[in-house]
Amino acid sequence: MSDYEIVEPRFSRYVMGNAVLEKLGDGFRWAEGPVWFGDLNLLLVSDVPSNRVMCWTESRGLQVFRQPSGFANGHTRDREGRLIECSHGERGVFRTEHDGHRTPLATSFGGKRLNSPNDVVVKSDGTIWFSDPDYGITGDYQGERAAKELPCSVYRLDPRTRELDLVSDEFAEPNGLCFSPDESILYIAETGAASGEPPPQIRAFDVVDGARRLSNARVFHTFEAGNADGFRSDEDGNLWCGAADGVHCIAPCGTLLGKVRVPSTVANVTFGGLKKNRLFICASKSLYALFVNTRGVQEP
Repeated sequence: MSDYEIVEPRFSRYVMGNAVLEKLGDGFRWAEGPVWFGDLNLLLVSDVPSNRVMCWTESRGLQVFRQPSGFANGHTRDREGRLIECSHGERGVFRTEHDGHRTPLATSFGGKRLNSPNDVVVKSDGTIWFSDPDYGITGDYQGERAAKELPCSVYRLDPRTRELDLVSDEFAEPNGLCFSPDESILYIAETGAASGEPPPQIRAFDVVDGARRLSNARVFHTFEAGNADGFRSDEDGNLWCGAADGVHCIAPCGTLLGKVRVPSTVANVTFGGLKKNRLFICASKSLYALFVNTRGVQEP
């Protein structure tokens, strides 16, 4: 039980008493953007400052998947199993086709370049929703320094028509995002500005107008310390969120249920494994995993 901090008793149901936090590999400069490929039994993870994407398998451990990667950050899969990636360096969202070539899906809005797309999810209707903060253009560590042309925003992309819609520009720095299991709510992390206002938090939005628009913005959860970064939902609608002191499990009502203690700051997580009950954790320079008593619902 030493890998857990139980805040609410109901968190105990998600704890596997004999499952321990496992380090799967290290050597990252900053691990991010994990995505599980169940059909290939492998995990892809971005090492953003190193400009590469790593591949992890149980039998071979960590190997280089793609380098250079365009300073890739967030990843997901579409409904055909193709890799969708956010590129800081190329300032866009790209899709890797089944034959291996990369297709640019969105690099501009209203004639202006995107900033540095960060995290991405795909809805069941095939639309792609992504955040676009400016982390990749403020310096040369996670991308390339460049002028900011657009507000930090969240977008919805229809890959069939290539129509790109602005769904929210109410953020200082939008970051991680995911849908509730029934896709009626989109949760978006607000990492916060350097001034500390707004504080690190997750905001919730109702998905309306034929799943084309967001409404009823409200604060879902505020973090006491550290940044709000990437997260994924389990089958009960809990959010498993990266934080400064590990992974926070937050109930659909916004209550903190408990934490998975991790030795370093967690940027992002995803569920994977045969039954999607293995939580993969990107924590600073290392990759961890932990079996939990729930299943993820997010990626195909």
